[in-house]
Amino acid sequence: MSTQINTPEDYIAQLPEERKTAISKLHNLILKHMPKGLESGMGYGMLAYFVPKSIYPAGYHCKPFPPLPFINVASQKNFIAIYHSGLYANKELYSWFVSEYPKHCKYKIDMGKSCIRFKKIDDIPYDLITQLLGKMTIKEWITIYESTLNLKK
Repeated sequence: MSTQINTPEDYIAQLPEERKTAISKLHNLILKHMPKGLESGMGYGMLAYFVPKSIYPAGYHCKPFPPLPFINVASQKNFIAIYHSGLYANKELYSWFVSEYPKHCKYKIDMGKSCIRFKKIDDIPYDLITQLLGKMTIKEWITIYESTLNLKK
C-alpha cells in the first residue's frame, strides 16, 4: 500500500523512528532560522524551503509551476541530507561552511555540490546549520540565481 506524502508532517510521520527526531529537529530549526520570506512544504519528494511565487513569480528554471528552491532536507537510505542551493552557488559561503565544519563535528565532512550528508545522525551540527541559515537572504539568493542563469545563456 502506498501513501501520499503532501506535507512535511506526513513526510516525518512515515520515517523510521531513528530518523524522526533528527529530521523533526532539522525541520523546526530551519523554520525558526530560515531567511525571512521563505515558505516550507514538499518538493522533489523531500522537505522543501523555497522562495514563494509571490516573491519570485518566475519560479525555478523559468517554468510556471515550481517555486525557486533554496533548502531541502531528505532522509536517504544511508544518510540524512541537507541541500542548500547557496552553498552550490556561492563559493565564499561554501568555503566558510567547509572551514567551520570541523569546529562543530568530529567526523569528516561528506559533501557534494549543494548536499551535506550526515551518516552519523547523532552528530548533526545543528549550531552550524543555524549559522548557515543566517548567511544568505532571499534577495541575495535570487540575485545569485539570476546571475547564474545569465551566464549559461
